[in-house]
Amino acid sequence: QVQLVESGGGLVQPGVSLRLSCAGDGHTFSDYAMGWFRQAPGKDREFVASLSRSGGSTYYADSVKDRFTISRDNAQNRMYLQMNSLKPEDTAVYYCAADLNDGAYLSLKFNTWGQGTQVTVSS
Repeated sequence: QVQLVESGGGLVQPGVSLRLSCAGDGHTFSDYAMGWFRQAPGKDREFVASLSRSGGSTYYADSVKDRFTISRDNAQNRMYLQMNSLKPEDTAVYYCAADLNDGAYLSLKFNTWGQGTQVTVSS
């Protein structure tokens, strides 16, 4: 299975932007549907955004639609989450996920996970 490493988290003020990255190892990155999830303290992990192997199809949670953009660069073995207009309720550990089944970007059934990166939005 591909190994995933997230980066780009940090402490930011409300209203600013942040971009998360998810790097895959030497496996063929383009074979995997990918997604971003997050888990806030005391809450279950929730879906944020996902995209197909090619990146041509995307899917967003209603809570982030119009603020977050998911993308991928298969040549660089990377996936991104551009987060704009951040809110305190976006505070969470953000995880990237992958699955060889392209349909996973809609079913949200991923079997490979990264370790997560902390995003804190606070004034």
